Amino acid sequence: MWISATEKKRLERAARKAVRQSYFPYSGYPVGAAVLTGRRKIFSGCNVENASYGLTNCAERTAIFKAVSEGQRTVTAVCIYVPAGRPATPCGACRQVIREFGPHAEVVCVSPGHAPIEMTLDELLPRSFGPEALAPRTDAPAGKRKR
Repeated sequence: MWISATEKKRLERAARKAVRQSYFPYSGYPVGAAVLTGRRKIFSGCNVENASYGLTNCAERTAIFKAVSEGQRTVTAVCIYVPAGRPATPCGACRQVIREFGPHAEVVCVSPGHAPIEMTLDELLPRSFGPEALAPRTDAPAGKRKR
């Protein structure tokens, strides 16, 4: 893997801190996540559940959406932290969102008392579908196109 041990520690600390903000009254399953961008900035997020379950947002997507909303378009690494049980890998929706901004991102999944799971998104989502599969749009304003 290509991120440094220091960056992994920073990511894990940010994910552990983010889990404290989780809103999980339905599943009882808090999750924190942090992403490292191509500019080496860290953005964190937590899961936010909703009574209409389909509107729940995972921690990974919360962190990525925060990064994108701040102008970051490249994800280099993602850390997912769960405070109980085995380390959790990203769900399918999160894998696809990670793919949009970090097609070769390093993914680190951690929980207390367990060895971390470390892999690349390529390993998690082989033969993935991404932006390059679509014809370029010419009708979108320049600021809205993928950078």
